[in-house]
Amino acid sequence: METSNQSLRRAWYVVAVLMLAYISSFIDRQVLTLLVKPLKRDFQISDTQYGLLVGLSFALFYTFLGVPIGRMADRQNRKRIIVWGIMIWSIMTALCGVTQNYNQLFLARIGVGIGEAALSPAAYSLITDLFPRHKLGTALGIYNIGVYLGSGLSILLVAVILKLINVEGTWTVPFFGEIFPWQSVFFIVGLPGILIVLLIVLTVREPARQNQPKEAVPIADIWAYFLANRTAILCLFIGIAFMAFGSYSVTSWTPALLERRYGLTASQGGLLLGGIVTVFSTAGVLFGGRYGDQLTKRGIADAKMRVGYLGMRIGLGLAVLLLSCFALNWAPLPFFVVMLALMCFFTSMPYGSATAAVQEMIPAPMRATFSALFLFCVNLIGLAGGPSMVGLLNDKYFNDPNQVHLSLGITIVFGCAMSSFLLRRGLKPFVISIKNAQMTTT
Repeated sequence: METSNQSLRRAWYVVAVLMLAYISSFIDRQVLTLLVKPLKRDFQISDTQYGLLVGLSFALFYTFLGVPIGRMADRQNRKRIIVWGIMIWSIMTALCGVTQNYNQLFLARIGVGIGEAALSPAAYSLITDLFPRHKLGTALGIYNIGVYLGSGLSILLVAVILKLINVEGTWTVPFFGEIFPWQSVFFIVGLPGILIVLLIVLTVREPARQNQPKEAVPIADIWAYFLANRTAILCLFIGIAFMAFGSYSVTSWTPALLERRYGLTASQGGLLLGGIVTVFSTAGVLFGGRYGDQLTKRGIADAKMRVGYLGMRIGLGLAVLLLSCFALNWAPLPFFVVMLALMCFFTSMPYGSATAAVQEMIPAPMRATFSALFLFCVNLIGLAGGPSMVGLLNDKYFNDPNQVHLSLGITIVFGCAMSSFLLRRGLKPFVISIKNAQMTTT
């Protein structure tokens, strides 16, 4: 029988493996970031279509399938759900490399979203069953490092590949015909996911569930709990969704901004942005998780939500300053880099604590379902909305791709303002919901 120390070590190992899977998912999700120029040229698309391809195509089924998958994860084997999800998204990412036009690529991206919908609802539920409450924020914070490590590494990886290959002309692939050289990126980032599948199958065990009833929780009970706690749930879920609204717009459009405004090449911009996201966003999500756990130990009941609010309040101030400088046409590259690094740190803090907040405020038998609802909001508003808003502002409001710095600045300010307001509004209801969750579970 395992000792408590052995059990805890195994729990941290599972978190590390799931984080690796999350990194892989975000590499596959964000791989288009540095491909704006060749994609627009070869598939003849606008900034708006690019924004839809990065956001809506992926988020379309990712958001809507997350809820039924969350219901499955509340009752069925979570390890098996995760394994099938990784296989699907890895294969669909590789298929993006043989698409012949925009519509085919859009459909392949939908397939990537379908596979990735399986990971986080099951992972959140699984991790919550492995850790005590005072360590949960750190554990989920480490898992959520995958968001930023995956985004940063994706940008860095594509930047290196673009330096090594000639993006002009076409290549011939057996059975599929001609593809553009930049499409080879999809093979490179997609197929390694199969190795992660083997790692999970061979080394991860499904943990016992905490406080699990014999029967599945009826939808009526889930709906009743939502109605009784709707203020806290909506403020947290939509507040973090608007945090993601700004974050996804940054990772999707900063390379284009660096190229159009500062004259950097795609690979130079990718190396710069990838380094910032990998270092500063990762540090922010780790700090947010640890800080939330420390405040919880001190007896601060709203600790995990308060950390998110503080991070977004500081992020809003930085975003307003940056937009003001853009409007005054004064934002030299060193200044922009410093501001971007600071914003990445502070606006990633909520992700270190918010997912733990979801687990705290929801009864154990409903956690995977509500985690899926949480991700539904985050991706429908954040991933589908943020990148698309920048593209629409470029094409419809400014009617000038070279004004992307203003479009991006407006989008970030809007996302940070909404997030800060909602997280602040939800602090007191969140404390009440924690008590409700404990009473419902017991």
